[in-house]
Amino acid sequence: MSRKLTIEEALESQGFYMSTTVGVSMFPLLRNRRDTILIRPVTEPLKKYDVPLYKRGNNYVLHRIVKITQDGYVICGDNCLQKEYDVTDQQIIGVLSGIQRGEKKIDMDGAGYKLYCRLWVFLYPLRCILKRAAAKLKNGIKRIIGNGI
Repeated sequence: MSRKLTIEEALESQGFYMSTTVGVSMFPLLRNRRDTILIRPVTEPLKKYDVPLYKRGNNYVLHRIVKITQDGYVICGDNCLQKEYDVTDQQIIGVLSGIQRGEKKIDMDGAGYKLYCRLWVFLYPLRCILKRAAAKLKNGIKRIIGNGI
């Protein structure tokens, strides 16, 4: 019986890794268990808005670079509030280079995708306020009417 290749082994032997996404941290860009992603090895310096695949402990994480510092990258999922600081090139395994949703391929070099990236990162402070307000509202409603929500 042949064993399944790790992501690192697939990138090394095939030059790419393709998989269905799992998780909601990159929503709305990536839909849980619906979208297919293409990861390629990093061949040039990463830039702001790139989406690297990196290892955090034993877990793989695919999040967006929101800032580059002298100590590494500041990275955050599109659907996350918590930023991760000082992610280094040594932790990075590959970079997102393609997305397919059903029959539709998302053009990662297209103006629409680039606008989405810039707008999403720019609106981060507003998204934080709205997400926290929504959580407080939900908790307040739970306290008033019980845990039925």
